[in-house]
Amino acid sequence: MAQNPRGEPCPCGSGSSYTDCCGQWHAGAAAPDAEALMRSRYSAYVRGLHDYLLATWHASTRPTEVGEEAIRWLALEVKNHTQQDDTHATVEFVARYRTGGRGHRLHETSRFVREGGRWYYLDGDFADA
Repeated sequence: MAQNPRGEPCPCGSGSSYTDCCGQWHAGAAAPDAEALMRSRYSAYVRGLHDYLLATWHASTRPTEVGEEAIRWLALEVKNHTQQDDTHATVEFVARYRTGGRGHRLHETSRFVREGGRWYYLDGDFADA
């Protein structure tokens, strides 16, 4: 998928341009914290950047591939970001999406771990529907 022009809003909803926000993490820079990584992973889902999703998934829980699902991601709301210590953090978020003509919401509290100066998605718990 082509890069967004500099002024186009980032899909993560930060209010910054894609280039100044998630685009830099997608290009290889290390996300500074778990929330930035989570936002960049949401943007990667929007843009179909499966290699990035796998690269930012912790090796202990990483699937072998990220499927091509017919999902249209609509919006992201970060509800809470808590850093437990230098290497562990959680991010609670709600992602809205559409599939099969119906709207859905994914409410998750994700766990992240920092290794070698980089944050990785470990796993998450879904809130009750």
